[in-house]
Amino acid sequence: MASASQAAPRTGRLKLTLPVRLALLVVQLGIVVTIGYFAPPWIYWPMWVSAAGWVAFSNYWARAARNAAEAKDRESTKSRRVHEVLMNGGLLLLFIPVPGLRASFVPPSLIWVFAGLAVQAGCFALAVWARRHLGRNWSGRIEIKVEHELIQSGPYRLLRHPIYTGNIGMYIGTCLVSGQFHALVGVVMVMIAYWRKIRMEEAKLREAFGADYEKYRRSSWALIPGMF
Repeated sequence: MASASQAAPRTGRLKLTLPVRLALLVVQLGIVVTIGYFAPPWIYWPMWVSAAGWVAFSNYWARAARNAAEAKDRESTKSRRVHEVLMNGGLLLLFIPVPGLRASFVPPSLIWVFAGLAVQAGCFALAVWARRHLGRNWSGRIEIKVEHELIQSGPYRLLRHPIYTGNIGMYIGTCLVSGQFHALVGVVMVMIAYWRKIRMEEAKLREAFGADYEKYRRSSWALIPGMF
């Protein structure tokens, strides 16, 4: 007799149930209220623009997740929760001025603001470009899909994890717009999350693709060409 896990195919699709939609709405409204209440007057509009970018990004990602293929091997729920806590905590810290971390790490200047918005927009585009090339092989979890392909087109010619590069870059962009230490702490949390995930994911891909992945790994960079 087949077990429950064998009887029901596992998919990488994101099901946006009513509770999930409400939770996303609450988070988005929380960011809006936080900006309006805590942000200094000169930074109101840049943080609004940055927050709008994150809302657009999350909505695009939720729609794109619907075409993910079924998974035949995936990380545990506990492991995934660790990643989610670090990522969501980092996102909140971009916008919430924690007492003791409100000092600026860059001088207040529109130069930093525009630089941050440009970085965020560029990295948004990189993540979307990479997501389109990854197609049905994408998953929020670390997974090996049914008929999984080793994608090496588009940004994957140079980078093994261009979506992660894009996500980290978006965090850095908002951090520059904020210019405060609480946002910098948020970026550090996200870097820790992806450092952990990349190690686990590459081990899984090495197991799945063997010598082909090793050859690809030697001819590419993880996140930043020429650096890492």
